[in-house]
Amino acid sequence: MADIGIIADTIAFIGNAIEIKLQGLETIDASGYIVAPGFIDPHTHTFSDLSHPERSANLNYLMQGVTTVITGNDGGGPVKIDSVLSSWEESGIGTNAALFVGHGTIRRLTMGRSDKKPDLEQLATMKRYVSNAMDEGALGLSTGLYYAPGSFSETEEIIELARESSVKGGIYDSHIRDESSYNIGLLAAIEEVINISRSANIPAHISHIKALGVDVWGKSAEVIKLIEEARSEGLMITADQYPYTASGTSVRASLVPKWVFANDREFWRKFDDPALSSRIKIEMEDNLRRRGGPSSLLVTVSKDSNIVGKTLEEISKEWEVPVIDVAMKIIKNGGASVASFNMNQDDIHQFMKQTWVMTGSDGSNGHPRKYGSFPKKIKEYVLEKGILTMAEFIRKSTSLTAETHKIARRGRLKKGYFADIIVFKPGEIKDNATFKEPRKLAEGIHYVLVNGKIAIANGNYTEIKAGIPIRRGE
Repeated sequence: MADIGIIADTIAFIGNAIEIKLQGLETIDASGYIVAPGFIDPHTHTFSDLSHPERSANLNYLMQGVTTVITGNDGGGPVKIDSVLSSWEESGIGTNAALFVGHGTIRRLTMGRSDKKPDLEQLATMKRYVSNAMDEGALGLSTGLYYAPGSFSETEEIIELARESSVKGGIYDSHIRDESSYNIGLLAAIEEVINISRSANIPAHISHIKALGVDVWGKSAEVIKLIEEARSEGLMITADQYPYTASGTSVRASLVPKWVFANDREFWRKFDDPALSSRIKIEMEDNLRRRGGPSSLLVTVSKDSNIVGKTLEEISKEWEVPVIDVAMKIIKNGGASVASFNMNQDDIHQFMKQTWVMTGSDGSNGHPRKYGSFPKKIKEYVLEKGILTMAEFIRKSTSLTAETHKIARRGRLKKGYFADIIVFKPGEIKDNATFKEPRKLAEGIHYVLVNGKIAIANGNYTEIKAGIPIRRGE
């Protein structure tokens, strides 16, 4: 029980205000509420939202109690970090925001869609991109080794680039090469992250840790053992996790083998190549099996509104076309986002309990996690299932994230820290977003303060954009 006093953007007092006769110019009565640091989301896809005048308030995150987002994940971060952060500063953003520089972006700028190993000149160019981005304030290097063109890179390439981040005090953030059995396998992909951390002398963070698909269900214990052994060695290995059994991806990324994307922007033409189509279909069939079959992929976003809200199995029956032909047709017609139901609760629980696993949304359009991750985790995994205590959840959503990503003076209620503060009653927390209605705002966070300014009051947005861009070291 305490009072918190704020001056400008900073927590200036924590204690008993009555005892020292301290009064505020404005007071929020939080009696009976939990007052916590604002949540920090380590993995969001908010780059385009923050850069868009109508979405820059980041309201879907504010309503979850999130006051700081990190973006540029999965290897997709920009290279001109200062330019982006400065534009956000000038136009205004609703939450604080920080950036990773993306390996996929760098590789594409340097080598196009090549699946070859970079030569010395190309590697030097990529290293300069990383170094410059770090100087401009990037938190570190992100990779999407499951996605092309990141999937074409060898481990040594990533180590060389991660070293450039390491010498500037950055971290390494990775959507690992395989969360299932697509290529090297889940355990080998975890070992690759550990190898990169050890070889580049850099903290490594695993984005949205999971055991994806029937081939690896139950392997959470083995993954945890590998990471615990690395941490006991002194390596700083962490992870984030969203509280859903379905991942968010696309028909293309979930089913098409990565070699199809090499050296060809219009890769779908290979679907009709007699020399390749049979192999592509066989591999897509196996990828579909890994995901749990055609009933496990639900279309969430598509230019064809007639298929939204339907599984590939349902579309196949409706069109009277084999499932893989359905997938190919969807891709040729511009693609579609899908919710991929591919995880089981036992693995989710085991990962969630680990002291080094934090809360992250991996928020993407068409998936409820962009609007409901933090409230859902409180409601389902703290209050209903008791997997975490409230204190554990708050730490995993605030201070652990700030310390892992080296974000100074955020993530705690502490004198001298920025006044990113939320006020809520646990029993009133509600995630309203569903797979059929993924854009419904959460409820139950009564107040959200960002840098000392009230962005949410009595559950309503105040129209204030109080967020600031965060540069590494700030």
